[in-house]
Amino acid sequence: MTLELDNPSSTLELDLQIALDMPGLPAEPEFRRWAEAALASVDCQRDAELTIRVVNEAESTALNETYRHKQGPTNVLSFPFEAPPGAESALLGDVVICAPVVLREAFSQEKPPEAHWAHLVAHGVLHLLGYDHQHESRAETMETLEIRILAGLGYPDPYGDSQD
Repeated sequence: MTLELDNPSSTLELDLQIALDMPGLPAEPEFRRWAEAALASVDCQRDAELTIRVVNEAESTALNETYRHKQGPTNVLSFPFEAPPGAESALLGDVVICAPVVLREAFSQEKPPEAHWAHLVAHGVLHLLGYDHQHESRAETMETLEIRILAGLGYPDPYGDSQD
């Protein structure tokens, strides 16, 4: 799949992998739209490639325990690609989203599921671009970007009533 970003010379190659059979998942164009919005929000002026993989709780748990050393499933994991020194690559990395966790969180936080999906895609893509929330100032920067991305997509502030 190829997406045209605002910069006509930039494209996004998106590999969407749905690794579970679950009703109510967003349609493929929505994932593309959300990823594109995240890239456009930081003025990504280069070609980009990324994978979004939608998984069940077992796969999320295994990845979370292996790579973050935390037990249980989580809503989103990001795995940035680091090119070898001197090599150029458009590959940003992989975003893994656990569908059952996303839907449970949306319900418990009283958020529209589509808005929560959009938030987690944007959150994951921002991590691939080097944004994080490890320190308060960096968390504020990332949250401000997320709020702007979601507003541009027509969704409410994801941090309005609760934190993800």
